[in-house]
Amino acid sequence: MLLLDLYIDLIITCIVLTGLLHHAWYAAGGVTSMDPFLKKFFPEVFRKKQEAKTNQYCKYDNQLLQTFTSSLYLAALVASFFAATVTRVMGRKWSMFGGGLTFLIGAALNGAAKNVAMLIVGRILLGIGVGFANQVRYLLLNYSSSSIYRSSLHHHGYAYI
Repeated sequence: MLLLDLYIDLIITCIVLTGLLHHAWYAAGGVTSMDPFLKKFFPEVFRKKQEAKTNQYCKYDNQLLQTFTSSLYLAALVASFFAATVTRVMGRKWSMFGGGLTFLIGAALNGAAKNVAMLIVGRILLGIGVGFANQVRYLLLNYSSSSIYRSSLHHHGYAYI
């Protein structure tokens, strides 16, 4: 029964981490190609998309759209440096809590966004949450897995997430 509990915890941990990282890394690519999103936040990109006939790459040539997309990645990079210090000083619990809370606030802000500035601030908060989640990702996988699989989960974390 204990082994079954460990596997259930491991599965739940993988699902949570997958949802967190998948939403942050991959969802924006699909959203930025949707017409209603482009009409509301990036009308000039939508106009270029409608005018483009053959070249797919010219449709999304817009600095503001690129800022929206890359703000998460840059924030995650910077936050990962601070996450190590926060984890060392305050402990893993508060590091995970702060990262998760920041991610949730960013997701709520993106969901309620009325303009591009709100979108970018939301993406920055998402990036901070992802930076903290990457700090503790291996730790969560190691704590929730049995000793038999711990090494493979640690070394192949991206494959399982």
